[in-house]
Amino acid sequence: MIVYKRSNLLVATLLLGFILLLPDVHAMPSFSRQTGLACSNCHVQSFGPGLTPTGRNFKLNGYTATGNTDSKLKYIPPISAMIRGSFTNTIKDQPDGAADRFGRNNNATIDEASVFYAGRIAPKMGAFIQGTYGGVEDKWELDNTDIRIVDNNDIGGNNFVYGVSANNSPSVSDLWNTTPVWGFPYSSSDLAPTPSAGPLIDTFGGQVIGATGYVMWKNLLYIEAGGYTMLPKNAQKAVGTFDSEQNRISGGSPYWRVALQHDWNGHYGMVGAYGLQANVNPQRLQGTGTDSYYDYGFDTTYQYLRNLAHIFEFNATYIREQRDMNASVALGFAEKRYSSLDTARIRVGYTYLQTYGLSLFYSQMSGTKDNIIFSSEEPISGSRTGKPNSQAFTAEISYTPFGKSASTLSTLANLRIAAQYTHYFQFNGGINNYDGFGRQAIGNDTLYINGWLAF
Repeated sequence: MIVYKRSNLLVATLLLGFILLLPDVHAMPSFSRQTGLACSNCHVQSFGPGLTPTGRNFKLNGYTATGNTDSKLKYIPPISAMIRGSFTNTIKDQPDGAADRFGRNNNATIDEASVFYAGRIAPKMGAFIQGTYGGVEDKWELDNTDIRIVDNNDIGGNNFVYGVSANNSPSVSDLWNTTPVWGFPYSSSDLAPTPSAGPLIDTFGGQVIGATGYVMWKNLLYIEAGGYTMLPKNAQKAVGTFDSEQNRISGGSPYWRVALQHDWNGHYGMVGAYGLQANVNPQRLQGTGTDSYYDYGFDTTYQYLRNLAHIFEFNATYIREQRDMNASVALGFAEKRYSSLDTARIRVGYTYLQTYGLSLFYSQMSGTKDNIIFSSEEPISGSRTGKPNSQAFTAEISYTPFGKSASTLSTLANLRIAAQYTHYFQFNGGINNYDGFGRQAIGNDTLYINGWLAF
């Protein structure tokens, strides 16, 4: 095991060294190749999920915008790739190892390596399709997928953008960085303990298939609605997302989203709401009825973009989940039939020259006590109190050297290096001996350093 950890560390060190010597790389991300725009036009920090109004508009219009006049590039398919490597340290070791094949602490790994089809398919059709190799689980899977058909029209002098998204996860189609798929933290460690509880809307990525229709009126009012159903078991296995203990949607699951946005000369604001309802078979077991979940969330975003040398951001979201655990109680998987879970997430961000970033993030979870759902049977992941309550603060600094309009590397390979520290005030319902095996919440504090390269 010691040899394995050292070899992992050596790989990560060599990878980081390679990344830092990349100013002569000439492979271009497909979106930049298609539009001729630098990454900084669409991304606040010139890289990653955080979008500017230009980036949101590009996604809204189905990834179809063009603009690159280089005729040599028009026959190149919109293929891109990405790799992310990292190092993870926790205050206390994980006695059984952070994951299969990994040591108790100080683990280095390739978090993920992805290949994308990302861009225009036809004048009114585009796609973002991601296939990912996960280095921790050591497997390939079909990751975030969003295929769109979109058009626009003027009715009575009012512009409408309308379209359909076929996708594989609730909120993967969303334009803002507040919903589960694209919310902060944009990257986090798979080798550190995380709270056991979470809303249902966070859990179905890649296991479902669905479609939503949407409309944006006058660049002001956004409405989206649709539904999801579970991919068949064999299909989930084929795309690498099958989990034998995951809840299974029974029938269809409606999803909706509404938002109001406006830009006041560089002061951008949005307020919105979204929700998901699902009846599920707990752990895929049938014959005792279903559990019923209703998640509804409220979110807001503010961006100061008037002076791009100094960008300020504020994001907040609150999700309320109400549960009727009828089937779980009958199966002995839950103590109480009716319960709830509340999740709050707040981020404040500052970006200098679209190169240097600072994010401060607070998350809190609380809910109904249930000694079966949140049991103390397992060290680290258990709850001695039977409560899901957790509180954490995360600070992240990042550096994105490329991707600016004034740079000769503006449409070439891009890179993001980040250091992130997460402190837990409370974990799985407690502070001291929260799991019943003597572990403290602070023992799960995590230092996560990662390098993220796209080309």
